[in-house]
Order: sequence, then structure tokens, then C-alpha cells
Amino acid sequence: MENRPEVRDFLMSRRNKITPAQAGLPEFGNRRVSGLRRNEAALLAGVSVEYYTRLERGNLRGVSDAVLDSIATALRLDETERGHLYDLARAANASPVRTQRRSQKSVVQPIVQRIVDAMPTVPAFVQNNRFDILYSNELGHALYAELFADAGSRANTARFVFLSPGARHFYVDWERVARGAVGQLRVEAGRNPFDTDLSNLIGELSTRSDDFRVMWGANDVHIFREGEKGFRHSVVGELQLEHAVMTVPGQADQMVTMYTAAPGSAAADALTLLASWAASADIASGTHSTKR
Repeated sequence: MENRPEVRDFLMSRRNKITPAQAGLPEFGNRRVSGLRRNEAALLAGVSVEYYTRLERGNLRGVSDAVLDSIATALRLDETERGHLYDLARAANASPVRTQRRSQKSVVQPIVQRIVDAMPTVPAFVQNNRFDILYSNELGHALYAELFADAGSRANTARFVFLSPGARHFYVDWERVARGAVGQLRVEAGRNPFDTDLSNLIGELSTRSDDFRVMWGANDVHIFREGEKGFRHSVVGELQLEHAVMTVPGQADQMVTMYTAAPGSAAADALTLLASWAASADIASGTHSTKR
């Protein structure tokens, strides 16, 4: 897999983020770079400057796990960044006879649908690794009613974030949500370099959104786990919800996202109101089309 540009840009971006002081190195003379020099990164990683230069030019073929660990430590990579470096190395060493493939259609198993539907007080939905919402319960559909009403989003949260005019109002902290989405897509691109549907989505967003293109160029990576997210809902107003993301067992490309609020909080009252609205408005739930 020819992924040298991705490797080069990722390693350079991480090196440029580290100052000599952070790395415990002395600073001498005028520096033309804000981060580490290549020779300094090589010194910290315990490899020759020539070898490190080869790596930073994007050539990870044949690199051992020990060297990858040394590079990750030298560049102070966090857990997600370290995993991304390993994904890039696996792609670089993949058999050249493999070709890009179109993803098989993601199918949400009936038991997963029943579990999602069995949480009537929790907005929940199933997504694939390309941010397509494959299935949601009634409250999840009600929370994201604006997304489902946006035909251009095609039930895809990444398209909604970057291409829908209403997204900046819908998310209280739009930039944080946007950067998180870009970081997750970059992780997925490293994990699934042969996924043409994923590549097409990234290409579409890069072409149609200046914000996405700039954020993509930062080479940051992110994995969704848990946290808080604020919404401005057209029916119940502003609400701050906690969320957690869990991978579906046996389906590495599917995740269940769930939102909740502390009992007795204003957000919990808003969710109760949202559930009443969803029932009275006959909000749909279930599988959603993701036509491309």
C-alpha cells in the first residue's frame, strides 16, 4: 500500500509539535523550526539520522515494532497516535497484490437493534466507521432530527458537521466536534486503507469544505470513547449530555453511541420533553438509508 504521503505528513507534524525543552534537549543558536530537528528526533529514538530521514520520507517498509516504539516514544505519541503509527506501518507492509475494495454494506444484527430499542430514555444509534447512522431508536432520531431532515447529509454525521449550514448552531462546541470527527476519520483511514467508500467520503469532504481540508492537514488523530456534548435542539433548547461509544461485539466497524443526563438535571428534563415530543410527532426509528 503506497501511503508515503500520509506517513511523511504524520511524522513531520508530530515532530514539529515538540520543543527541545519538552524533550529535555539543550537549545543552541537560531532555530529555523519550532519543533525538533530531524537529527534531534533521531537521537531521541536511538537511530541514525539517515534511517530516521528515510522513515520521515514515508518509507515504513520492513520497520520493526521495536523501532516503531522508539519513534513513538521519541515523538511523545499518545496511545491513539501510537496506534495510528502502527496502522500506517501495517498498510505500508501490506501485500502489493491487494487492491482497494468497496466496503460491504453494514448490517445491524437484530439483537443489536433490540438492545438499542430497549433504551427508550436514552438517545442511541449505531454507526459504522464512516459515520453513517445505520440504526437508531426513537429518542436518538428525535435528538438528531435536524440531521435526518437534511437530505444532503444522507444520515452521515460527518457530512452533517461539515456540509450542513445548521450544524454550527446545532452543536454548542462545533469546532471541537468537527476536529474530533476529522481525527476519527484519519484513524479509520489508517486502519482501513483499502476502503474506497471511506476514501471517497474523505475526498468529498476535502473538496466541499475548507474547514475539513484545513483540519485534515493538521494530521491529528482521535478515538471516541466518552465525554460531554452540547446541543441546541429546535424543540427542547440547549442541553448538555454525556455520551459513551461502544464497539459492537463481532462487528469492529460498528459502534453504538448513547447519550444520557444526570438524574434531576435540566438536561434530563429536556430528554423527557424530547421523548414526549417524539411520541406525539410520531418520530420514526430504525434503519436509515445511506445512499451514495
